[in-house]
Amino acid sequence: MHYNRKAHMCTISLKLIYMVNLMLPKTSFAMVQTGIRELVAKDLPMPQIDADSAILQVEACGICGSDYEQYEGALGSPMPVVPGHEPLGRIAAIGDNAARRWNVDVGDRVAVETMIACHGCSTCLGGQYHLCGQRRIYSYIPTTDKPGLWGAYSQYMFIDAGSVLHKMDPNLPAELAVMFNPLGAGYRWAVEIPQTKIGDDILIMGPGQRGLSGVIAAREAGAKNIIVTGLAADEQKMKLALEFGADHVIDVDNQDPVERVLEITGGRGVDTVLDVSPYAVKPVTDALQMVRAGGTIVLAGVKGGKAVPDFVTDTVVLKEITIKGAIGVTTSGYSSAIRAIEAGRTPIAKMHTHNFKLEEAELAIKTLSRQIPGVESIHSCLIPEF
Repeated sequence: MHYNRKAHMCTISLKLIYMVNLMLPKTSFAMVQTGIRELVAKDLPMPQIDADSAILQVEACGICGSDYEQYEGALGSPMPVVPGHEPLGRIAAIGDNAARRWNVDVGDRVAVETMIACHGCSTCLGGQYHLCGQRRIYSYIPTTDKPGLWGAYSQYMFIDAGSVLHKMDPNLPAELAVMFNPLGAGYRWAVEIPQTKIGDDILIMGPGQRGLSGVIAAREAGAKNIIVTGLAADEQKMKLALEFGADHVIDVDNQDPVERVLEITGGRGVDTVLDVSPYAVKPVTDALQMVRAGGTIVLAGVKGGKAVPDFVTDTVVLKEITIKGAIGVTTSGYSSAIRAIEAGRTPIAKMHTHNFKLEEAELAIKTLSRQIPGVESIHSCLIPEF
């Protein structure tokens, strides 16, 4: 009788996967968005993994501005859905193919990238997997799309075969390690996309966690003048921006940002403008006046689908301005952030303000969006209990 070793090993592998699936809890506690401004606590069935997928035991999930936009219904995302696109956790179960592909095993701590891609189309193979035509994004996949646990507002989360994972130091506090996501945005949006180099001037519009991360990244890249704009209500964040390495901060409620930026740069304007301000559209038109001729504007702040009035394209033409959009973070940005966090060379922990329990997700969102009087949140995260 012919012995098929490959088939035998495959059978063993399938048995191991089946055994691991049996060892996990039958359900995972999760917060499910069932409607606009509606988060409901539910026990969802635990996904079954195959050779190419995994289950993450969530240690922490970062909260960012897009969580608020999703909660408010501004993004038009499907419902019901498990939100949460900034997952950090431990591998609870993994298939053999997935373990080899990601070079991780059960118990390893990993940071999970937000985007899921096919990694086989011309866009992916060309290095732009985050723009894949089959792209899906954790937090925006409905629970009706099996296996349902597609977000990190949960004790456990399904990891699709098209995901990208990064190992992280297991000894770091979870609330610090989970900051790989906003810091990764800082590296990509403030440095990689505009190609910031030593001696450049950069203006960052919006002092939230990604704006502050941009300050850290730009300072590390050797920027000469780092300017940050914000509202009067952002006083605490503006102070932190200076501590992180900003050279100038501008309170747009009490100062004319265009006039001040041109004053700082001797009328030349900045090499790069990074707009991470949410909803406001005036910063986009202001950016045209504050960027130098031949400079770059990076638009990363979502405006809720609003059009930008008074956007004069002739200004773009005559100054030869480059305007680039930025959605999410890619591997290089995440890798830079993780190295910086693990090396302890960034002060990013200073902007972490709150830990919330999983069932406090709605409070976390409202705190970040300044709906809780007297409380200011910069970076916060959910910490599931088991």
